[in-house]
Amino acid sequence: MLDHLSIQCADVAVSAGFYDRVLTPLGGGRVMDFGEVIGYGIPPMPSFWIGPATTGEGFREAHIAFSAADRSAVVAFFDAAVAAGAEVLHAPRLWPEYHPGYFGAFVRDPDGNNVEAVCHVPE
Repeated sequence: MLDHLSIQCADVAVSAGFYDRVLTPLGGGRVMDFGEVIGYGIPPMPSFWIGPATTGEGFREAHIAFSAADRSAVVAFFDAAVAAGAEVLHAPRLWPEYHPGYFGAFVRDPDGNNVEAVCHVPE
């Protein structure tokens, strides 16, 4: 149902460095780059975009969940995020209150958004 999502960033270069690192373990990366507007995904089409903050006032937190092929990819995402200096919201673990196989990790991106990697495949 979702074709793509775009968020505005206070500092595109800082956010790009973060997403370059944390999306690689999930099999994603830069697909299109128009300077300060960058599209990430699995080639050929981007599904997640970042760009400069141009509208609105103040911060409104977004929750962004990226699919992971397996639990080790969730852990690799988390490790990359921590290495990039992300605030840890929740270390990788099972979330049985969502469903029995839900395995996820949550961090804050450079703009304060809640970013998650999740795997729905049982181990």
